[in-house]
Amino acid sequence: MASNHTATEESPKRHKVEGPKKHIVAFIFSVLLTFIAFATVISGEINKDFTYIILIGLAVLQVFVQMAFWMHMKDRGHTFAIIGILTGVFIVFTCVIMAEYWAWW
Repeated sequence: MASNHTATEESPKRHKVEGPKKHIVAFIFSVLLTFIAFATVISGEINKDFTYIILIGLAVLQVFVQMAFWMHMKDRGHTFAIIGILTGVFIVFTCVIMAEYWAWW
């Protein structure tokens, strides 16, 4: 079949190619977050409750780094995936709260 493309039609848009620099920085940041979490637990010098708060904060930060750089959620066209992830987080949070109330009664 003959192609019906003319000179006035736009060529398909190409994705911007990222170099390895951002991935290397993200990898180093992920390793640094993991090392901080490990050092916090291994030291044993910090209060146990404060250690839990630090670990949860580092875990949330690690999730954002993973989603932004490795899963490319920072790019356009991932709206449906982000909505799905946020819906799942909302459902899990609701189930945890319901389970806590069920255990207390």
